[in-house]
Amino acid sequence: MAAAALWAASLPAQEFTLGSKVGDFGLRDVKGAPVAFEKLKGRVTVIGFIATQCPISNDYNERMKALYTDYSPRGVRFVFINSNHTEPAAEVEEHAGKNGFPFPVYKDDNNVVADRFGAQLTPEVFVLDAGGVIRYHGAIDDSRVAARIKAHHLRKSLDALLAGQSVAPADTRAFGCTIKRVKKTS
Repeated sequence: MAAAALWAASLPAQEFTLGSKVGDFGLRDVKGAPVAFEKLKGRVTVIGFIATQCPISNDYNERMKALYTDYSPRGVRFVFINSNHTEPAAEVEEHAGKNGFPFPVYKDDNNVVADRFGAQLTPEVFVLDAGGVIRYHGAIDDSRVAARIKAHHLRKSLDALLAGQSVAPADTRAFGCTIKRVKKTS
């Protein structure tokens, strides 16, 4: 129990929470160029934390591509972020190409963005409305195995927001691999 308390105390303070407005933040594309979130967001924005080496995140590669294909024509913007310090930009670029991602994946240097969102896992998603308020947080769906999905959490939240409705449930339990954070000095 003491170890869990110590671990929790070592986590950075989360700035963006369910129901709060997300301010601008910076990312880098896989070539190292800075990108402001303000330039990426849309009418509805999905921020997804993903990984190259996590087998659970990789189980979602096809589902993420399908979500992008189905919802980007409807005005949904997708911002996929790799915050793992163990996965360099060149690896992220190679992984995206190998998997045929139709969307860019951005690097989060020193996991600053993951810290601001309190993101812990890959995959883990946050959905923002047109005003930049987080309306959904959690899992893409309820099963790592596509054939066993019973609840399409992300699709349901996107459909609700696009229809001008509230999202329910607004928070589900994400599951996957932990984000590999840089060690912070006090």
